[in-house]
Amino acid sequence: MSARGLANMALQFEVLARHNLARASRLTLPHHVVQTPMFMPVGTQGVIKGITCDQLEDLGCQIILGNTYHLALRPGADLLEQIGGLHKFMNWPRALLTDSGGFQMVSLLHLANITEEGVTFQSPVDGTPMLLTPEESIQIQNKIGADIIMALDDVVKTTTTGPRVEEAMHRTIRWIDRCVAAHSRPTEQNLFAIVQGGLDQNLRAQCLKELVKRNLPGYAIGGLSGGEEKDSFWRIVAQCTAGLPEDKPRYVMGVGFPLDIVVCSALGADMYDCVYPTRTGRFGSALIPEGVLKLTNASMATDNRPLDPSCTCMVCKKYTRSYLHTIVTKEALGSQLVSYHNIAYMMKLSQDLHTSILEGRFPRFVQDFLQKQFPNGDVPKWVRSAMEVAEIDISMCCS
Repeated sequence: MSARGLANMALQFEVLARHNLARASRLTLPHHVVQTPMFMPVGTQGVIKGITCDQLEDLGCQIILGNTYHLALRPGADLLEQIGGLHKFMNWPRALLTDSGGFQMVSLLHLANITEEGVTFQSPVDGTPMLLTPEESIQIQNKIGADIIMALDDVVKTTTTGPRVEEAMHRTIRWIDRCVAAHSRPTEQNLFAIVQGGLDQNLRAQCLKELVKRNLPGYAIGGLSGGEEKDSFWRIVAQCTAGLPEDKPRYVMGVGFPLDIVVCSALGADMYDCVYPTRTGRFGSALIPEGVLKLTNASMATDNRPLDPSCTCMVCKKYTRSYLHTIVTKEALGSQLVSYHNIAYMMKLSQDLHTSILEGRFPRFVQDFLQKQFPNGDVPKWVRSAMEVAEIDISMCCS
């Protein structure tokens, strides 16, 4: 089947409202109808650490991300296929997205060898070699059965410079055609391409042009959130959202800081994922409108307020900062409770972004968000620059 024939067969995308570049949309997938902007918690091996699927449903979670590389190692793609896919295996009725395994080229670089054929990993579990080709990545994801599957791309750190960045970009374009050819379930799963090119706008433009020609159901912006300067980060996001189709979802991979999500949404992005909310929760930090609350600080020991008085989640209704200070990082329950709250925060942020655009009050939402995060008016210069491009006046938030 041609790339053009793959588009929109298992996905419907409708923009419901806009404010300049920002958009509130409805994304209809085989297992769930998703509202955007939206954040996806990361369940690497089919589980969000410390959180049950029932709890995720209660929190309004619409879609979870699973990791192809790790799921292929354990429990294995064949087993998942026999059971009926990851949805049944983890008892999750809503949408799933699986990444391609490409990110492990960065996170497990010391165990990886990248060639035109694919990437060979040395298993961190038992040391055996595993060749992940574009075809194998797609075949594994077809067996896993996620609503959205990602093309295998050649990933380099954003801080990488020189010819390796261009090599990876061109290889990503070559590999997308192999992914399309290998995709055996286009009426049930949506294949997204990933724009690469590092921080070089010319390389990004080349990659954008080629990938858009393939007319795939959706597109991701990859290779960011890896330590690059924020001024470079937002400019690449703005370039990519401007160049990607208006009628397709846009996914900025690896973004999980609330401020980044608000900025990227203002620039026209729709989807995000990151381990940040749960990982930071396990280390004793709670997400609140003012930023990050470090529960390990001594001042929390006698603070009998909830984490966030404006939050209606179970943790904020039932537990105090003092109690969480006592158990966080020491008892499994502490990490679970803070992670639960942090996911609740991210789900509410997603809902507020969607509703504020839908109701025509997105600029006010951005202003209120920034005033809480930066009460002294010290909004970072990169945020101010991004908001100028997004045509959102934040002058009242800046000193």
